[in-house]
Amino acid sequence: MPSGCYKAKVPETLVGDAKKRLEGLRRRWWHILPAVFVTYSLAYLDRTNYGFGAAAGMARTLHISNEQTAFLGSLFFLGYFLFQIPGAAYAQRKSATRLVFFALIAWGALAALTGVIRTFWLLAMDRLLLGVAESMILPAMLILLCHWFTRAERSRANAVLILGNPVTVMWMSAVTGFLIQGFGWQMTFVLEGVPSILWAFVWIMTVRDKPAQVHWLDEACQKHLNAELAREQQELPQLESFWATLRVPGVLLLCVQFFSWSVGVYGLVLWLPTMIRAGTEQGIGAVGLLNAAPFLLAILMMLAVAHFSDRSLNRRGYVGPFLVIAGLALFVSYLAAGRDFWVAYGFLIVAGGAMYAPYGPFFSIIPEMLPGNVAGQVLALVNSCGALGGFVGAWLIGWLQALTGNSRAGFMTMSISLMLAGGLIFCLRPVSGQKQPHRA
Repeated sequence: MPSGCYKAKVPETLVGDAKKRLEGLRRRWWHILPAVFVTYSLAYLDRTNYGFGAAAGMARTLHISNEQTAFLGSLFFLGYFLFQIPGAAYAQRKSATRLVFFALIAWGALAALTGVIRTFWLLAMDRLLLGVAESMILPAMLILLCHWFTRAERSRANAVLILGNPVTVMWMSAVTGFLIQGFGWQMTFVLEGVPSILWAFVWIMTVRDKPAQVHWLDEACQKHLNAELAREQQELPQLESFWATLRVPGVLLLCVQFFSWSVGVYGLVLWLPTMIRAGTEQGIGAVGLLNAAPFLLAILMMLAVAHFSDRSLNRRGYVGPFLVIAGLALFVSYLAAGRDFWVAYGFLIVAGGAMYAPYGPFFSIIPEMLPGNVAGQVLALVNSCGALGGFVGAWLIGWLQALTGNSRAGFMTMSISLMLAGGLIFCLRPVSGQKQPHRA
């Protein structure tokens, strides 16, 4: 008998055990990711509805200048920048779920106060503290996902988390415009802040930090998952402290890269409603619907890119090209702005989809470079630089809009930032020395 015709018979008990384990591990996707998705969605709702308040006449209501309105929008990112690393250290050493619980309550209250406060400097303090409250969310949840998903799954898990961003902007864009029409921008802030406080109690009752703390994952599944995660950690260089990571090639490069990326993303997210309203005669409700289209494309592209990145375990190749495409699309939109609104808007849709597409692969890079004892803090460092980029982007794009009276200079600034971010990622050295991961 030819050797190729013989197949060893696998005991049925082993096949049954493997099937049972696979079914058990699939539960993670339905128990952990929906809660993570909703939480990040609420965080993004309370940070980005500011752009609608600005477009609906915040400056006129509060008797402040357009430059002061831009300053208020950017203050969130300054607060977001300051406390991420301490928050990540707490999440790594103590509990990510408890940190998220208290942050949900804090940012829900602060977001609602945005619609109540009438004094400029009190509102400035509120926006700063809102950034502080939300600063701990993304690093904490990225750390949480590293406890639950392996390298071969992580891009998709990260993408579901970050999907809270474009999904929220999409439905918020459609709903917030009509809420403002019906209740005014101030009451809209209150109505959109309360759900975060209520969700905090759902979160703390349903989500746990590690597999060993849940009853719905049996012991065999827990052991298999923990063994795979431990094997991945053994393949990484061992570093004793966060400060040692600053000497690792690529860490500071990722900080600069994410800064540039965030200038483009947050400049677009925060000021897109104002840009659309300046280019069309539509009311605020229609502006909301137009604002949603780029984020619908973003959702589809994020899911597709995360899937193919996990299949190939290629991260850089699914980050850089999309950011360059986003930058080029914004450049074409810049050329068309003021001449043909619909051409400019069409390329804005392309830019919005392309700039969001790589988030899943991008946030998989650091846990594949660094061990778990420091990866969370480095994620926080990189995201802090993104927050600083958000501060610069939100302020600069708003200031250019106020200075020039149109959106063209802002489009050019975002275009350059995104193309720079896309180019920088190709300077990152590929991760070497890792074995092909097992598929959980």
